[in-house]
Amino acid sequence: MSSPTTRPAGAATAAPKARLGPVFAVVAAGVAMSNLDMFIVNVALPQIGEQYAGASLSELSWVLNAYAVVFAALMVPAGGFADRTGARRAYLLGLAVFTAASVACAVAPGVWTLVAARVVQAAGAATLIPSSLGLLLAAAPPERRLAAVRGWTAISGLAAALGPVAGGLLAQSDWRWAFLVNVPIGVAALAAGLSLLPRPPARTDRSRPDLLGAALLTAGVAAIALGVVKSEDWGWTSPRAAGSIAVGAVLLALLAWQSARHPSPLVPPALLRLPAFSPATAANILFAVAFGAMLLSAVLWCQQVWQWSALRTGLAIAPGPLMVPGLAVGAAPLARRLGAGPLSFLGCAVFAAGIGWWMWRMEDGYAAGMLPGMLLTGVGVGLTLPTLIGAAVSAVPPQNFSTGSAVVTMARQVGTVLGVAMLVAVLGARDDVRSAFDAGWLATVIAAAAAASACLAVPRARRS
Repeated sequence: MSSPTTRPAGAATAAPKARLGPVFAVVAAGVAMSNLDMFIVNVALPQIGEQYAGASLSELSWVLNAYAVVFAALMVPAGGFADRTGARRAYLLGLAVFTAASVACAVAPGVWTLVAARVVQAAGAATLIPSSLGLLLAAAPPERRLAAVRGWTAISGLAAALGPVAGGLLAQSDWRWAFLVNVPIGVAALAAGLSLLPRPPARTDRSRPDLLGAALLTAGVAAIALGVVKSEDWGWTSPRAAGSIAVGAVLLALLAWQSARHPSPLVPPALLRLPAFSPATAANILFAVAFGAMLLSAVLWCQQVWQWSALRTGLAIAPGPLMVPGLAVGAAPLARRLGAGPLSFLGCAVFAAGIGWWMWRMEDGYAAGMLPGMLLTGVGVGLTLPTLIGAAVSAVPPQNFSTGSAVVTMARQVGTVLGVAMLVAVLGARDDVRSAFDAGWLATVIAAAAAASACLAVPRARRS
């Protein structure tokens, strides 16, 4: 306990000041690569389906869902792994796994081989994301840490904005480039990281992560998603669909039981007892359901109804995500003035209005139909998502910041899985294309309304 306080003041900060720029560049490469991949694959999904003849939309949805489920389940254990072994080692390991798995994705001979490679890719992403923030904080002097964290957060926003266009450009020639593009970036970041990244000390006092909890979360969410996705084929009341959802619910209940007893649980019960954390995280899950369904529905409408190319689809979707980074920063004063609950409620309402516009005017073409709705959903995401994340994380004590951030990210990924599963199930239940999309958008509006209701339960932050 006393050793950190006996170091000379200059010794702790002199080296990091010189290293922050290069460290940020190496960290940004890995974080951007893993975030871009989520948005790139969304746009490339129809091209993947064309490559694997006979693959249904419900099967293709696992290219997205397998990544999101494993990424969510391993986020918290990976944070503990980074603490125990050292952030540098964890980051380089995650980067190497992600890069190698990207090659496996690109050469996958079948859809289920691709899904398996995506699982490995998600494990790499879950390992590098928590450790990347630890490396950045270790390199930044105290007075620059907040700016460094803001820059780290902005990478995700830029990935959301650039991902659809990048996906369209890469899939235009061959969808496999959506994965191969990671290889030179990953190799360069590995080479630079070996010499540039700091070596923050490992915390050997940390308890071992709850791997059983991670397995229960993975299996539980996957079982529920499977039951929802296959409900049209099996029937909602069939033993397979109902049984799959019931098994998922039981596994998640076991996760709650396990978390209450493990010394380093996947979801720490103490976090859930914080007044702002639970409602903000619940609203995060519900809003992610709406967001996941919205993004996939826009891709499928452009490519399957309008028969647009992947590039044109990416350009069509980009205006919405481009609204997010500026609003994420600009809405901060509003959050302080209005409170996180009212502002995120407003964001959910604007998001729902954008989906409602699609239900009303989508067939009028891009300029009158899709674009206004896409801009409204972008405004809604920019007002809601950073506000809810900030409300949840700001409620967490500083010593639990990494765990709290990981739980919030995990919750968002779980919501995305459920949103994709919901949309696939609704689209598959109807033969008429227009009525199928209308039903999917109605379900999306309902999810956004549920998120808005949860936002109202987020208490106003106390002034320090």
